[in-house]
Amino acid sequence: MKEPRRRTLQDVADAAGLSKSATSYALRGLRGSTETQARVLRVAAELGYTVDPVARALAGGRSSNVVIVGTLRDLWQQDLAVMLSRALGRLALNASIADVDASPTREEAVLAALNSRQVDGVVVLPVDPSAEYWADVPDEIRVVSIGDALAHRPDSPVVLFDNASGVGTGLRHLAGLGHRTVGVLAPALPATPGRPAEMLATSLGSELGLDVTVTATPAAVGEAADATERLLRSTSRPTALLCLSDSIAFGAYAAARRVGLEVPRELSVLGYDDSAMAPLVEPQLSTFAWDEAAIVDAAVDALHTPGDELDGGARRQTFRPVFMPRGSTAAPGG
Repeated sequence: MKEPRRRTLQDVADAAGLSKSATSYALRGLRGSTETQARVLRVAAELGYTVDPVARALAGGRSSNVVIVGTLRDLWQQDLAVMLSRALGRLALNASIADVDASPTREEAVLAALNSRQVDGVVVLPVDPSAEYWADVPDEIRVVSIGDALAHRPDSPVVLFDNASGVGTGLRHLAGLGHRTVGVLAPALPATPGRPAEMLATSLGSELGLDVTVTATPAAVGEAADATERLLRSTSRPTALLCLSDSIAFGAYAAARRVGLEVPRELSVLGYDDSAMAPLVEPQLSTFAWDEAAIVDAAVDALHTPGDELDGGARRQTFRPVFMPRGSTAAPGG
């Protein structure tokens, strides 16, 4: 005998006369009147619809525990982790933050401990998105990645950044000011299909006639200052820096002071994530603003949405930055 077709959320939405999203929220008790929620639950029961088990766990099943994994020495990741924790708390989920300090070894250890902690979901700003240890995370734990796709967990939802727009805008800005030698300071980890910023900088720089040097550095102010100082004391010192993190940019400010260079007259500096400190330093940091609230909403929705609702758009969302020109860039020698 042919098995009956499994009922979908769309079937429930059609029967209830609601949109798919409204039906989903009503099923999870998040939005809609009490009467609407009761009606949707009644329709779902009549149709035999069952909610995705991962989403059920996140809605109050085995633990409702979610771990946010990131590097807290990066100021932007620190702020985003706090925003994620607050957003998860509003959904009655228990959020904890695990600082992996830009270490793949620590990231692997945190992931290995998830099952023993009865964790239902993970939101991660990955240190090494290409690592094989992502495949070892149990399937019943939903993983949502921010910034990079996970090569060994390709079905996990991901929130990506439009690096082609950000890096391209930054390099064109510097080229338009007259710079020809640009240092790109990037987090000290390998590029992956979801992390193309470093590769983009080289290819786009070539198209613009720029001599681009990519330097790896941790996204922490002190270590970034050391790495930048070595670059600025080299014989091929660039006249401008594109830092793929504001924390790195603040390190570049410190390095410039150490070697006696004035920003922006002798060295232009661009950041990349418009941290709260960007307009407070002197000169104010030119950087890129990302819609953190929308990024958090996208990640939390992907974490909390039943699997049969995660279409292509919900599984992979991309955000474009807005350029924030301030006082840290100028013409070379200007």
